[in-house]
Amino acid sequence: MALKLVSRKLGSKFLPMLSSTSPLHSHATSFGFKHVREEEKSQMVGNVFSSVASNYDLMNDLMSGGLHRLWKDRLVSMLNPFPGMKHLDVAGGTGDVAFKILDGISSIKRRANQDPINDHLQEETQIHVCDINPNMLNVGRKRAIERGLGEDKSLIWVEGDAEALSFEDNTMDGYTIAFGIRNVTHIEKVLAEAYRVLKHGGRFLCLELSHVEVPVFKELYDYYSFSVIPAVGELVAGDRDSYQYLVESIRRFPPQVKFASMIADAGFQKVEYENLVGGVVAIHSGLKI
Repeated sequence: MALKLVSRKLGSKFLPMLSSTSPLHSHATSFGFKHVREEEKSQMVGNVFSSVASNYDLMNDLMSGGLHRLWKDRLVSMLNPFPGMKHLDVAGGTGDVAFKILDGISSIKRRANQDPINDHLQEETQIHVCDINPNMLNVGRKRAIERGLGEDKSLIWVEGDAEALSFEDNTMDGYTIAFGIRNVTHIEKVLAEAYRVLKHGGRFLCLELSHVEVPVFKELYDYYSFSVIPAVGELVAGDRDSYQYLVESIRRFPPQVKFASMIADAGFQKVEYENLVGGVVAIHSGLKI
C-alpha cells in the first residue's frame, strides 16, 4: 500500500488556543464556493447525492484510483471492531464501511474457531448505517443483498440526520463517518451528536478529503481536482455540476489542525489525525472519556 502516513498528536494546551482564535465555522453556509442560506444547503446537498448515488462506487474508484478502499480499510483497522459491539456509521449509505466492519468481526470469529461465546456476541452485534439520503441507503441495501447480508440482523439501515441523531445517549461503542462531514451544514452539531451517542471509552473516527500542504503536489492535485474530476463526472455520470461541487467542498473544509480543534471543542480527548497520501485525505480520531 503506497501511502505516506504522518501522525500528529495535538496537545491540550494547543487545541483550545486554536479554537479561540480561528474562524472555524465560516463554512457553515457554503455550498462549494457558493454562499447559500443554511436552510437551502441540506436540500442542495441532498440533490447532489441523489444524482450521484447510482454511480457513487464507480466514480470513487475512478477518482481515487481505487485508493478509497484502502483508506476505508485503514479507518476500520483503527476502529478495531469486536463481536458484540454497537456501532454507528454516519453518512455511510452505500455500506462500504459497515461491510468492512462486519468482515473484521467475522475474521475475529473465525480465528476464535467459532467459540460459543463469540457466537452469542455476534448475535448481539449492531452496526447502524445512518444516512440522510434514501437513494444512498437503497444502494447500500442492494449491495448488502448482493453480498448475502440482506437478512443479517447485525446490519441496521437508518434514514437520519447527522446533526440530530435518533439514538439515545451513551449507546455506541464506536462512531465512524467517511467522506460525509464536509457536506453537513453545521459540523459542530455533528460532532456534538457523535459525542452524545458514544459511550464513555467510545471512539470517534472521521475519514475525510483534506488539504495537501506540499506546494508542487498541491498544484498537481488542484489541477486534477478542478480539471479532471468534473470532466470524468460529466463523461461517466452525465453530471459535471455535482462533481464540481464535491471538489469545491473539499477546499471549503477546515484544514487538519482546525478540524482537530473542533473535535476537541466537542469534548473528545486524545485527539489526533493521520494524513494519507500527503494530506489528500486524513483520518481524525478522538476518544470520549
